[in-house]
Amino acid sequence: MFTEFLPISRQEMLEKGIDRPDFVVVGGDAYVDHPSFGTAVIARLVQALGFKVCILAQPDYSSCESFKEFGKPKYGFLIGSGNVDSMVTHYTVAKRRRETDDYSPGGKVGLRPDRALTVYSRLAKQAYPDLPVIIGGIEGSLRRFVHYDYWSDSVMPSILIDTGADLLSFGMSERQTARIVQRLANGEDIKNMTDIPGTCYLTTADKLPDGYVECAGYNKVKTDKISYSKATRIQMENQDHISAKPVVQKQTDNLYLVQNKPAKPLYRAELDRLFTLPFTRLPHPSYEKLGGVKAISEVEFSIIHNRGCFGGCNFCAITMHQGRFVTSRSHESVLKEAQMITGSPHFKGYIHDIGGPTADFRIPSCKKRVTEGMCPDRKCLAPTPCPNLMVDHSDYLELLRKVRSLPKVKKVFVRSGLRFDYMMLDKDDTFINELVKYHVSGQLKVAPEHFAKQTLKYMGKPPIGVYDKFSKKFYQATKKAGKEQYLVPYLMSSHPGSTVKDAVELAEYLAKNKIRPEQVQDFYPTPGTVSTSMYYTGLDPYTLKPVYVAKDSKEKAMQRALLQYYNPKNRQTVLRALKMVHREDLIPLLLPGSAKTKSEIAENKKSKRKAKPVANWQEIQKRNKRLGRNK
Repeated sequence: MFTEFLPISRQEMLEKGIDRPDFVVVGGDAYVDHPSFGTAVIARLVQALGFKVCILAQPDYSSCESFKEFGKPKYGFLIGSGNVDSMVTHYTVAKRRRETDDYSPGGKVGLRPDRALTVYSRLAKQAYPDLPVIIGGIEGSLRRFVHYDYWSDSVMPSILIDTGADLLSFGMSERQTARIVQRLANGEDIKNMTDIPGTCYLTTADKLPDGYVECAGYNKVKTDKISYSKATRIQMENQDHISAKPVVQKQTDNLYLVQNKPAKPLYRAELDRLFTLPFTRLPHPSYEKLGGVKAISEVEFSIIHNRGCFGGCNFCAITMHQGRFVTSRSHESVLKEAQMITGSPHFKGYIHDIGGPTADFRIPSCKKRVTEGMCPDRKCLAPTPCPNLMVDHSDYLELLRKVRSLPKVKKVFVRSGLRFDYMMLDKDDTFINELVKYHVSGQLKVAPEHFAKQTLKYMGKPPIGVYDKFSKKFYQATKKAGKEQYLVPYLMSSHPGSTVKDAVELAEYLAKNKIRPEQVQDFYPTPGTVSTSMYYTGLDPYTLKPVYVAKDSKEKAMQRALLQYYNPKNRQTVLRALKMVHREDLIPLLLPGSAKTKSEIAENKKSKRKAKPVANWQEIQKRNKRLGRNK
C-alpha cells in the first residue's frame, strides 16, 4: 500500500530508490494527489500496474530541459494539460486574461502556457525524439477532430497534427491507458497500436480501418460551414461505446485522423477499485510555502459517486468526454471514502457533496441502452422525456441516508448538478422531501440556463414550465420542513438562438418571480460541443437550419445585463435593450424610477405624435425660404 506522494523532482525520485522512471506523467496543474485530478488518477493507475512513475507538474516551458528532469523514461510520456482546457483557465469569455489560477500554487498565473498540451508534447519530442508521446485529458479529448477555436477565431486541425504526439487517448482514459502502457512494456511499437478503443491516431488512406464513417476533412470544413455542421453531427452520433463506428477525418493531403470507437466505461467494480488507489487526497507539500492550491478546497471533502450524463445539453462537453452512459460506484465504496474523509484532521463534520456530472443519476437511462447503446438521434430528457426512461432515486437516496448516519458526519450536502426535470418525473416525492430537509445548505443550485422557449430548444433543455413546477414543489417541501431555503438558477446569456428579445423575456420572468441571480455567464464557445458548432456556423447541425448567433460585443453586453437587470450599473444598457425591442412597457418592472406608470409611457408617446406635424411644418417653412417660395 503506497502512502506517499509520487516524486515530482529528480531528488524525490532518487530518495524513493528510483533510478529511472518507466513513465513520466506530465500535467498543467499543480500536483494534487486526489481522485478529482486527472494527472493523479492516471499516475496512480500506472503505478498500480507495477510501473515506476514520476510526475512532471507545470514544467518550465521555455525549453525542453525540464522534460529531462528524471532522465529518459524507459517507455514514454503520458501528457495532459490539466483539469480544465488551458485556454479556458487563462482567458474569460471576453478574452481577457484571468488574474488568478486556482490550479496553481498561490493562484499564480503563467505557470502553464497557452495551448499547454501542444507545447508540452512538442517539448517532450524535442527532449527525446524517439520516445512515444501519448496525449489525453480534456484538452486532447475535445480537440481530437477539426474544431473551431474561439480564441483565434479560426478552424484548427486535430490536436494530433499540432502536437506531433503518437497517440491520443480520449475520454476518461483509464481503460485505454492500461492497455497502452502494458503493450509498450511488452515491446510493441506505438505505431502499431491502432486497435485500442478510446484512442485516435493518424494514418494514410491505404490503412484506414474497416467499417468506418467519414466526415468532411480540414480543408473542406474550414471554408464550408454546412460541411462543418454535418461533420459535427457525425462525430456526436458516434460517441457510444456500443453503437459507434470508427470516424475518419482527413487532416492534410496525406494524413487522416481515425477515432476508434469509445472505450467501455468503467463499470461498478472497476470504479470501486479505482477509488481504492492510494491517493493522499492532498496537494504536494512543496506547495504549502507558495500559498497552497485553492482547487483542493472544492473537492477535499466531496465524493464522486458516478460518471457520465444522459442529459445531453448542447453546450456541455460531457458527451464527447465522459459520454452519455451512466455508471456508478457501490455504496460500500462511497461509504469507505466517506469514512476516510471523516478521519482527516481538517474535517469539520460536513461532506460538501456526493455527486458527479449529474448527482442524481446512478443507473443507465433505460434497459435497452445496456445492450444496444445510446440513441444517436434523440435525447433522453429534452425537449420531452423518452417514454423508455427509467426514473428511480431510491438507490441514491439510500446512499445519502447511509453517509449522513456515519459517526462524525453532521451534514451531507448535494451541490453538484441535479436534474430538476428528472426529479419531476419521479412519482414518489420522498427524494425531494429528504433532499430539502437534509441536503441543502440554504440554497439549491439548479440549471434551467434560460427561460425563453427558442433558446431552451437550442440548448437542449426542457421547457420552462418544468422548472416552474419544480420550483413550486421545492418551496412546498421547504415549507413542510420548516426551513427558509431558496432556489438559485444557473443562467447563461448569448447562447446560440438567443436574441435580445429572448433576453428581455428572460429578464421579465426573473423580475416577475423576484429572482436576482448573482452569478451569470456568457456562453463560452469551447471545442467539442454542439453549441460551439452552432456559434461558428450559424446552423443547427441536426437540421441545417439557420440559428441566430449574438456576436456583437454591444449586443452580448445587453443580454448579459438583462440577467442582472436590478444592478444599477446595468441600468442604461437594460434601457437601450428594452427600447431596441420596443418593450418600454417593461421599464416600470425592470427599471423602477425610469418611468413610473404605463400611462406615463403612453402619454410620452402621445406627446411625441403631436409634436411631429409641428416639426414637419417648420421644415417646410425653412425649405421654402431657401427656395425663395415664401413670397
